[in-house]
Amino acid sequence: MILKNSLNYLNDFFSFLNIQIRQFYLNSKLYNNKISKVTSNNLEYKPSPSLLKCLFKYPKEKENINSFLFNDIWKNENLSLKDFKNLHSFFWLFSLDLKSSKSDVQSVIKKWIEKNNDYNISSWEIDTLSKRIISWISNSKISYEDSNEEYKNKFDEIIKKQINHLMNEIDRSMWVDDKMIGCSAIVLTGIAYNDNNFINYGLKLLKKIIKLSFGDNGFPKSRSIRQLIFYIKYFILIREWLKESQNEIPEYLNEIIFYLGQSYVLIHKNIKPSFLFNGNQINNSSDFDNYLKELGYNFKNENYETGGYVFLKNKKFCLAADLGTPPEKEFSKDYQSGALSFEFISNNNKIICNSGYFQNYKHQLNLISKSTACHSSLNINNTSSVSFSKETNGINKINSSIKIFNKKVVRDNDYWSFEASHNGFNKKFGVIHSRKIEFFHKIPKLCGLDKIEKKNNFKKSNFEIRFHLDPATKVMKTQDGRSIYIGLGNEGWKFSSLNNEISFETGLFFGSKNNFVENQNILISGKITEGEVLVNWDIEKIL
Repeated sequence: MILKNSLNYLNDFFSFLNIQIRQFYLNSKLYNNKISKVTSNNLEYKPSPSLLKCLFKYPKEKENINSFLFNDIWKNENLSLKDFKNLHSFFWLFSLDLKSSKSDVQSVIKKWIEKNNDYNISSWEIDTLSKRIISWISNSKISYEDSNEEYKNKFDEIIKKQINHLMNEIDRSMWVDDKMIGCSAIVLTGIAYNDNNFINYGLKLLKKIIKLSFGDNGFPKSRSIRQLIFYIKYFILIREWLKESQNEIPEYLNEIIFYLGQSYVLIHKNIKPSFLFNGNQINNSSDFDNYLKELGYNFKNENYETGGYVFLKNKKFCLAADLGTPPEKEFSKDYQSGALSFEFISNNNKIICNSGYFQNYKHQLNLISKSTACHSSLNINNTSSVSFSKETNGINKINSSIKIFNKKVVRDNDYWSFEASHNGFNKKFGVIHSRKIEFFHKIPKLCGLDKIEKKNNFKKSNFEIRFHLDPATKVMKTQDGRSIYIGLGNEGWKFSSLNNEISFETGLFFGSKNNFVENQNILISGKITEGEVLVNWDIEKIL
């Protein structure tokens, strides 16, 4: 242990030293001269700003540049990190109306260039830099048009200088999302300035991202639904830029959009509530759906499984489950240990859900939200089905994996079911968890069976099976103490588990980004002693 800690300390020390040496080089005149070598051509392609609607929601009422106070804004050193990034990314340009004074907008950009012409670790950070370039070029009607030659030359030079830096540093970034945004900025700059060097580099990087980040089925290796939506937005944006500028669209880009589109429509079609599996949070997909419709994308999928998830649904009901194995460690920063967890939706009411995800990895709630206890599944001795370890950067990644087996799914008109087993508790407690859930449409009723099967290295332990509820749900235990009433919207359901101790308790719900509220969850608890444990439960609609 002492040797291991010493090696970790040395590794951290040399990593820190390497970062400091790198920063010294990036701030040197030698590096500044290197990235300042740019071509002299001007901006040619000016993309439609409306293509960026996939990334954020346009304000209904746009503002005039005069309503912003920019006199000494670049001298303000008291901004929070979030405000600093928002300011320097220039995405606020999309909130301006076209009646805004072009000279005022260009004056703000010119002042930024004067203060930030050379590399700066804060304002030239990959995410912020990439968004700034995308925003400047996409808003060229006010950021570039009708300006004098001196301004245009400075604008063109700083764009290309930042892209040179981006191409030099992007492979060093540990954040896949940053690579994707940076790739988009490089491709857009190449198209806008008709620079084949930038275009070819960007498209090769795009192909590399697809190869490294996606499995054979076209789903992100992270198994993150949130990341799937992030990727499809940027892939479509790049495709539309290429299409609008009459550049050739690579077949691999069309192919990955096709696969992601199939997964997207399976997850979102006919369902309003967001599925809270593996890092996902509550989001409204209606704006993106309208965006896809406007651009003529019409994805279809008659299957019921993608990325290790099962989605059995019709216009009234949806039964969704996580039946996939955990991702590889390098893709697991947002993974949550919810093996065999499920969510059930009736008429857009989330009757059973998971607890969501606290995204800020620096907060203790991040690790809590990753636990099996925050999912509608089984945990033993308050232990998760996979274990996590914190890396030197503070991110919790998995350090153990599990195997999913005996998976079976049935989808008929009036009957759905899924069943599967996993060995996540076998090594520590000597048990296998198996789950089967059936849904009978005509009643309607969910019937579940959780089986805890002993293996050779069995250890006596306690188990808990949780069923998490939406924060708006009302719960009440019936007089006989054997059932719990669930009320949500205009629907009422009864949860029962005969011959088992059931109760409900207050928990935490992380559906909104980096926020939490209290919710209720139904709890079945007991002991694993002799023989296998069979836990039957059902949820039947009564109103």
